[in-house]
Amino acid sequence: MLLDHVRETFFLHAQVLDPMVVDETTPDLFFSRMLSHVCAPVFVFLTGLSAYLYASKPGNGRAAVSGFLFKRGLFLVLLEVTLVNFAWTFQFPPSTVYLQVIWAIGLSMIALSALVWLPRAAVAAIGIAIVAGHNLLDGVHFPPGHLLNVPWAILHDRGWIEAADTLRLRTSYPLLPWIGVIALGYALGPLFGAKVKAEQRKRTLLLGGFALILGFVALRAINVYGDAPWTVHQSALSTLMSFFNITKYPPSLLFIMLTLGIGALLLRWFEQLQERAQGSGTLGWPIAQLVTFGAAPMFFYLLHLYVLKVLYLGAVGVWGANQGEYFGFSAMWMVWVTTIVLAVALYYPVRAFASFKARRRDIAWLKYL
Repeated sequence: MLLDHVRETFFLHAQVLDPMVVDETTPDLFFSRMLSHVCAPVFVFLTGLSAYLYASKPGNGRAAVSGFLFKRGLFLVLLEVTLVNFAWTFQFPPSTVYLQVIWAIGLSMIALSALVWLPRAAVAAIGIAIVAGHNLLDGVHFPPGHLLNVPWAILHDRGWIEAADTLRLRTSYPLLPWIGVIALGYALGPLFGAKVKAEQRKRTLLLGGFALILGFVALRAINVYGDAPWTVHQSALSTLMSFFNITKYPPSLLFIMLTLGIGALLLRWFEQLQERAQGSGTLGWPIAQLVTFGAAPMFFYLLHLYVLKVLYLGAVGVWGANQGEYFGFSAMWMVWVTTIVLAVALYYPVRAFASFKARRRDIAWLKYL
């Protein structure tokens, strides 16, 4: 995520469409963007999984869980249209509001607050149906002024909403598929419950991860459903890029299969790293660092956006717009170096906030962060 946001800050002169245009995108930019694709689906999936674990705690009945999900979802939506959007635009009042991943997570949590009243099998069935079937709706569009234009732009058809003469909304993350992903996370929550042994969980994650990736390859190969078709190019590398060139807005079936397949394998790997670290009597690198970031993810999210914006404005002030209308790096390796430096630098304030959050459990609103 940090890599992609550094790219969107300091490499914006190299525009990246969705899906990407293979002939106009260099391999280093293409695969850096592909790497970031894993983030949003795993975020939303783990949100659903966390909701199940929260619901499984003693004393947390469905009413309490539904209420918490609804309130936290509203909080995230409010956060998106205020602090998050301001971090991207530095406009007040804003002329444009980008409804992005925090908005999608918030509304998905509100949807899950209703779904938790259903049996878990029903939640799983709804999740599978949405993820597998929503691409059947790709050809459905409603023009501006139509009664369904705004709700459909929010649900599935990424576009612009003219909210007022001086305000436009960009539905960057159409919602419907993300509801499916959060439902799947909730339905698979018991896999991370106390009753499931670590070896069983790791075996399930291994099989599930490979099944999703192999399913992606098989469905992508026949080129009939699940995303825009891939094509053969003059070079093998360009053909490979076309094969993996999948759609994020909204996330296609193939996008979700590949990213959640990789996510499952990563979860298994992280657990193995944790077990090895615990065997040595302490959480070693990189688990301790990852746990620190994971202990205060919303703080990190907000902090990194504002740091990037201040760095960009500082760079424009010093060097000016050296890439047309933008200041930008001349090579993608600079984006990678900046990402690594920022990850190290931001670790320390995140660790401080995570420690404060752990100490002050009496401050109720901190759990929303």
